[in-house]
Amino acid sequence: MSKVNAEATTMLPLLKKKLAFLSGGKDRRSGLILTIPLSSDQTSMEELSATLDYLLSIPSVKCKARGFTVIVDGRKSQWNIVKTVVLMLQNVIPAEVSLVCVVKPDEFWDKKVTHFCFWKEKDRLGFEVILVSANKLTRYIEPCQLTDDFGGSLDYDHNDWLNKRLVFEKFTRESTSLLDELSIINDSDKSSTVDKDKSADLALLPSFDPETVLQTGHELLSELQQRRFNGTEGGGQGGPAWCPMDEELLAQPQVMKLLDSLREQYTRYQELCRQRNKRTQLDEIHAKVMQVVTWLQGPGSELLKTQQAIGDSMRAAQTLQQKHEEIESQHSEWFAVYVELNQQIAALLSAGEEEEVVELKALQQQLSDVCYQQAAQLECRQNILQAAQGFHTTTQELSQLLDGLLGMLCADVAPADGASIQQNLKLLEEKLQTVEAGLTSLRQKGAQLMEQMCTQAPWPLEETESPAGEQQDNVQHIQGVMEEMQLRKQRCEDMVDVRRLKMLQMVQLFKCEEDALQSVEWLGELLDALLKTHVRLGDESQETTTMLDKHRKFVDVAQSTYDYGRQLLQATVVLCQSLRCTTRSSGDTLPRLNRIWKQFSVCAEERQQRLELALNFHTAAERVLQQECVDSESLDEVDSSGKTLLDRLTMPVIFPDGTEQYFGSPSDTAAAAECVRERLLLVEERRLQLQELGLHNEEEEDEEEEHVLNGQEARLDVIGEELSEKEDEEEEEEAAGQQDEDLERATQDC
Repeated sequence: MSKVNAEATTMLPLLKKKLAFLSGGKDRRSGLILTIPLSSDQTSMEELSATLDYLLSIPSVKCKARGFTVIVDGRKSQWNIVKTVVLMLQNVIPAEVSLVCVVKPDEFWDKKVTHFCFWKEKDRLGFEVILVSANKLTRYIEPCQLTDDFGGSLDYDHNDWLNKRLVFEKFTRESTSLLDELSIINDSDKSSTVDKDKSADLALLPSFDPETVLQTGHELLSELQQRRFNGTEGGGQGGPAWCPMDEELLAQPQVMKLLDSLREQYTRYQELCRQRNKRTQLDEIHAKVMQVVTWLQGPGSELLKTQQAIGDSMRAAQTLQQKHEEIESQHSEWFAVYVELNQQIAALLSAGEEEEVVELKALQQQLSDVCYQQAAQLECRQNILQAAQGFHTTTQELSQLLDGLLGMLCADVAPADGASIQQNLKLLEEKLQTVEAGLTSLRQKGAQLMEQMCTQAPWPLEETESPAGEQQDNVQHIQGVMEEMQLRKQRCEDMVDVRRLKMLQMVQLFKCEEDALQSVEWLGELLDALLKTHVRLGDESQETTTMLDKHRKFVDVAQSTYDYGRQLLQATVVLCQSLRCTTRSSGDTLPRLNRIWKQFSVCAEERQQRLELALNFHTAAERVLQQECVDSESLDEVDSSGKTLLDRLTMPVIFPDGTEQYFGSPSDTAAAAECVRERLLLVEERRLQLQELGLHNEEEEDEEEEHVLNGQEARLDVIGEELSEKEDEEEEEEAAGQQDEDLERATQDC
C-alpha cells in the first residue's frame, strides 16, 4: 500500500491527464471496464503504461479474475496508434483482458487492413479485438454501464474520482501511522510509573490529531456508502451498478477496519489521558484553593478595612469609588479563579472516588465561605459608596438650586409688563418648590446613608479595631450638611416673601396702568361712536325725547369711564411711591385721558343741543299740524326753528385745540337734514291750506253782506267795531303764547 501511495502522489499530474480510467461500469460478465480515450495529440506509451499499472493495482485479486473489458476510443486518433495501444495491452495485462473494443471513427480506416491485421494476430494476443462504432457499442455493453461519451447513462467525474482516491490514500497513511503511535503510548503506560513531569505530557501527544483523522475517515466512509447506494439505485438489467469508489476499488472494508481499530486505540488513549489529568488536577486545585483563601483573608481584607471614608464632596466620593473599583477589580480576578475552581471541583466530585470526594468537599466549603464573606463586604462597601455619591450629588444640586434662587432674588426686578412679572413670580415659586423637593430628597438620602453605615456587617475572620471614630465623623458630616442646607433654604424663603410682595405690587401697578390705558381706549371708542353713529335727530318729538334720554345715559357711561381712569392713575402714583420707581405709561396717559374727555365733552354738548333743537322743532311742528286754527306767527316760528336746526347740522364741532370734526358722514348728515326738511314741507302745506280756507270764508261773508247789505246798512258800524275788538283779543293771545314759548326755550337752554 505504501508503494501505491507514493505512486499516487508522484503520478498526480499524470493521472490528471486522463489517459485511461476505470469508469465504474461492468460488462455482462461483471468484469471491469477500462477506458482508454485516445486524443488527436501524440500519446506517450510510457505515460499510458504507467497509468495502466496504477489503475490495475487498485482492484482486488477477485475482481481481476473476472477479467477486463477494454474500450479503446480511437475516434480522434490514427490507426497505427490504436494498433500500438492494443499490442501494448498484451504486455501490460495479457491475462486480465477478456475483450478489447476499438471504437472506430465515422470516417474509418482501410477495412481490409485493419480486419486482416487483428484477425491474423488473434491467437498471439490472447484476447478478442473487435472494431465497433460508438452507437453499436451497446451490443456488447449495457448502456447504463457506458459513459455519456459512448451514448451511455453512467455518470463519471474523473477529477472527483482522483480527489477521493487521494483522500483515501491520505487517510490510510495517517490512520496507520496514528495506530502505531497510539499502540506504543497505551502499551508503555502499563509498564511505567506515574510521571508528573512535562516530558510525560509531551510523550502523550501523537503526530496526528486523532479527532481529525477519525472525522476524515467517517466522511470518507459516508461518501463511499452513499456512492455505492446511489450506484445500486441506477443499475440496469445487466447487473448491479458499480462506481470507482466502490469497495472493490477503495476497499471499504479496509476503511471500516481502520476506523474500528483507531476508535479502540483512541478510547484507550483518552482514558489514559483522563487518569493522568485527574491525578495532576487534584494537586493543582488544592494549591489554587489555598492561594485564593490566603489572598482574600490577607491582602484583600486589609484593602477593605482601610476604606471607611465616604468623602466630603462629589469629587471625593468619585475618587473613593474609583479606589473601590480597583479593589473590586483585584477581587474579581480571584473570584474568577474561585468560579473556575468550583466548576473543576464539581466535575471531579461527580466522577471521583470516596477519598477524593471528602477532600474536595472540604476544599469547596472552605473556598465558598471565604469568597462569600469577602463578596458581602465588597457589596456592603459598594452600597455605602453609592449612597454617599447620591447624597453628595443631591447636596451639590441643592446648593446650585439655592445659588440660582439667591441670584434671582438679588437681581433687580425690571420687567416690561405685568405678564413678565407673573412669569417671574411663577418661576420664583417653582424654584422654591424645587428647592423644597431637593431638601426633602437630601434628608432621605442622608438617612439612608447613615442607616447603611450603622448596619455594616462586621469582620468575622479576625478581631479588628472598630472604626467607630471614623464612622461617627461621617455621621456628623452628614448631619452638618443637612443643617447647613436647611439654614440656606430658610434665608431664601424669607427673601422670597419680600420679593413676592414687591412683585405683586408691581403686578398691581402694571394692571392699573393697563386698565388706565384701556379706559383711554374705551373713552376714545365712545368719542368715535358719538361722532360717527350719533347723527340722527328723530322723526318726531317722542323719538327725539328717547334719543335725548339715551344720549344722557351715554354721557354718564363716558363720565364713569373717565372717573375710573383718573382713579387708576392716582393708584399708580401711590404704587410708584411705594416701589420707589417711575411708571412707563402713566406720564402721558393722564394728558391723553383729559384731552379725549374734553373732546368728548364738546361733542356731547353739541349733540345734546342739536337734540334739544330737534325736540323743540318737532314739538312746534306737531302742534301746528294738529291744531285746526293756527296763526301765521306759529307757522313762522316752526319754519324759523327748522332752518336754525338745518344750519346747526352743517356746522362742525370745534375741539379745544382748534381742530374740527363733523358728526357722521355727509350722507348721514343729509339723511338727518332730509327729515327736518320733510317736516318743514308739511308745515308749508299747512300754511297753504290755512290761506285757502281764509279766502273761502271771506267770499262767503261778501255774499252774505250783499244779501243783507240793504237791510243791515244800519248795523255796519256796529259789526265793524265788534270785528276790531275780536282781532285785538287774538293778537293779545298770540303775544302771550309767544312769550310762553320764549320762556320755555330759555328754561331748556339753562
